[in-house]
Amino acid sequence: MLSSMELTVFCLIVLMILVVACTLAQVSLGIHGAVEQYVRSFFVWWRPEALPFPIPIFPGGGLAGGLLLLNLGVVQVRRLEVSWRKAGLWIIHFGMALLFLGEFATAFLQVESHLTIEEGQTVNYSQDTRRMELAVIDVTEGDADDVRSIPTSLVKERTEIADASLPFMLRVQAFYDNAELRMRAEGDPPSMATAGVGANVLVRPAPRPLGEEQDLPAALIEPVAKDGRSYGVFLVSPNLGAPQEFVHEGRRWSMSLRPRRYYMPFSLTLKDFRHDVYPGTQIPKNFSSLVRLLDPRSGDDRDVLIYMNSPLRHGGLTFYQASFGKNNTLSVLQVVRNPSWTLPYISCALVALGLLWHFGLMLRRTLGGLS
Repeated sequence: MLSSMELTVFCLIVLMILVVACTLAQVSLGIHGAVEQYVRSFFVWWRPEALPFPIPIFPGGGLAGGLLLLNLGVVQVRRLEVSWRKAGLWIIHFGMALLFLGEFATAFLQVESHLTIEEGQTVNYSQDTRRMELAVIDVTEGDADDVRSIPTSLVKERTEIADASLPFMLRVQAFYDNAELRMRAEGDPPSMATAGVGANVLVRPAPRPLGEEQDLPAALIEPVAKDGRSYGVFLVSPNLGAPQEFVHEGRRWSMSLRPRRYYMPFSLTLKDFRHDVYPGTQIPKNFSSLVRLLDPRSGDDRDVLIYMNSPLRHGGLTFYQASFGKNNTLSVLQVVRNPSWTLPYISCALVALGLLWHFGLMLRRTLGGLS
């Protein structure tokens, strides 16, 4: 059954349906949400309001791709003879298998983030707006911050967070996946926050957004010293303009809920951003960022021009020109870490080589028969 042509055709039909469904779903879910729901899942789930759990209604790209990969491997072992005459088909099958393995590797290993930088600014980190972190920072020293990053998944699951690197404990009083914040008005219930700006802010849970819009979570965190002293309950949220601060044993600490940061061992300085248009029109022609790359590890200190279809690859990261702002003085670069990025290229090269080998042998036999 695993080597049957019927299974091959079934998997290909499922994948074609998923491609169409994923393309249409991008209108409401956005690119990332649609890919996660249809392509990088083992089932497409239906979540009815009347039931507390989702129901699988269709195979996902992970299941269909996995079955097709298994089908390909079984066919190759059971049906293809090991000979130079069939070497082209072996190479083609291996290349296709590598293509599927590359997609699975990308789904599990790829990390996407964005680097926002203004002209003249130097930045050594990117941010992932789809994932948040609770940043607890020792800001006593003015020239350097000592940062502890706690994923929101941990904040959401636990009521108390005790970290060996922190001299105090954090109690999670409440967590909202998506929250609406506004200043408290007369008649509003008292705020759960007792310290910082959160004491004057009303927090309400909000429905999860659709499309490309991101969640804006909020949490109520209470720092507690080892002797049981409480420093109050602080509201943290990306919606707040500043981190919340308190003093513990003479050192000043801040807390904020922010997009997860990925720090790099090198820095980029934006020297110039250009937004070129076609003469006499407002139609975009090119977006480009001239950056200075400074990497003390490798000794790199050079200028690099990043523009459409010409990314910068350095330190295992790829920087693409993604967006811009602030009257063409701000550039947004998409930062991708994908250890398996070469696999699709190798796969295509193998398939092309296998086709040339196979049809070259057939052409040679045909010409030999004619002579």
